[in-house]
Amino acid sequence: MDGKTILITGGAKRVGAAICRRLHAAGANLVIHYHQSAKEARKLQAELNSLRAGSAMLIQADLLDCTSFSNIISTTLNHYGRLDALVNNASSFFATPVGSIGEDDWLDLIGTNLKAPLFLAQAAAPELRKQRGCIVNISDIHAERPMKNYVIYSIAKAGLDGLTKSLARELGPEVRVNAVAPGPILWPEEANKIDEVSRQRIISHTILKQAGNPDDIALAVYYLIANAPYVTGQVINVDGGRSVKL
Repeated sequence: MDGKTILITGGAKRVGAAICRRLHAAGANLVIHYHQSAKEARKLQAELNSLRAGSAMLIQADLLDCTSFSNIISTTLNHYGRLDALVNNASSFFATPVGSIGEDDWLDLIGTNLKAPLFLAQAAAPELRKQRGCIVNISDIHAERPMKNYVIYSIAKAGLDGLTKSLARELGPEVRVNAVAPGPILWPEEANKIDEVSRQRIISHTILKQAGNPDDIALAVYYLIANAPYVTGQVINVDGGRSVKL
């Protein structure tokens, strides 16, 4: 990973930050995208650059605005001179029960979870082909088994799985494209809406009978970028076996 450059969307906090730390520890230079999490992004950048000077840069952008994508890629290339991997981690997540769904909900959830990964991948593809790089999308086990009351989110992640496989065909053999589908790793930021009984019920559906942690996802992303030269078009569930028991 030494000398390679990786772009991570939504990399300022939570799972995104864990992915950044794991890839940085392996020697990669990082381009950390954020939208509104400026404080967290700057803190993470300072942490990583204190370990290796100049190894992390920030890009602020609203991923609902596709016109920003060419600038994200050009800024990356101007700064580091190359792009070896793209991690589409940024995501919006909120309930959309039938009867209350609005068009703005659709545009937000489809935009961040499906549209942005497609168009950002398209913008990055020429450089990724040049470097024989890869793309890793962060999906969700609920892409296959939709979550009740989360209609649009579930649709978007199902689409992301389809996009992963389609892009693998479109961009191969030069570019590998895979996805990681987390299970119960972190509770949503509005975790107060999930009571302890509900949390334990979710955990009970895993084979391993425990929640995971963000580094479990980071390790899977690292594997797909660094140690999986013959893997493409795959969605890897990192969920303690929950997808088997659902």
